Amino acid sequence: MTEGFGFPFGCVAAVAAVIVADLAGATGHPWYALVTLGAVVLAVAHRSPPLAATAVTVVAWALHTGFVLGRLGELTFDAPARLAALVLASALVTGLLARAAVSTSPSRVSSLQTRVSSVQVRESSVRVREFADRVLRAP
Repeated sequence: MTEGFGFPFGCVAAVAAVIVADLAGATGHPWYALVTLGAVVLAVAHRSPPLAATAVTVVAWALHTGFVLGRLGELTFDAPARLAALVLASALVTGLLARAAVSTSPSRVSSLQTRVSSVQVRESSVRVREFADRVLRAP
């Protein structure tokens, strides 16, 4: 994902997750929204810069407490809101650790794939040149 799109993408995904969870009955079962928001935070933390992922986590928490636990967008700071903050923070840390693990692993496979594809390109360009030489030399 492009560095500048992590936060906007995450916010749109969080709003969509809350809407879908609300349609599925998240006001009666807040875990519906918390699971979907946790998945959004995990994905954004894995694919976006840490600052953007942290901001998306705060937005996800605000959406959960304001529109699932509370109904009119008013933030609540009770025990369920603290539990939601803990769950979303855990998803954030898990995603950031997964991102760090992937970025530190050697990317040997991709470099080998690049070499193979560049060899194929060279072979095809040689064939095109040979064909062009034969066609242009023909009387």
